[in-house]
Amino acid sequence: MGYYFSSFHAAQIRIARPTDQLDEIIRFYEEGLDLKRIGGFSQHNGYDGVMFGLPRADYHLEFTQYEDGESTAPVPHPDSLLVFYVPNVNELASITSRLKHMGYQEVESENPYWSHGGVTIEDPDGWRVVFMNTKGISGK
Repeated sequence: MGYYFSSFHAAQIRIARPTDQLDEIIRFYEEGLDLKRIGGFSQHNGYDGVMFGLPRADYHLEFTQYEDGESTAPVPHPDSLLVFYVPNVNELASITSRLKHMGYQEVESENPYWSHGGVTIEDPDGWRVVFMNTKGISGK
């Protein structure tokens, strides 16, 4: 399964971003969201990193950290979002409850759309993750 764009076929999509808190990011996404760690590396050209994916998906998240100090990562805008569509309300409640128990609190969404059926929580770097209680969109 791949993704088709106007004139080419992409076999995979990786969404990558730097962090200065790799251990806390791992805890948030692996323990809090229960995402599967599908890869990782250390001391690779000056970087350490981890990759998380969803079952049966051709895309994944990558977080990298410079070995020798802080990154120059931009400060996230409140409307820079990672959205997970979670159709099962009990599963959504379980995820958000686990994250709150870990010390991550719900924040008000910049765009009120995400407050209707969704829960927004900031990850350790301040990037917002929305858990939306819908089936998502269909590109078919």
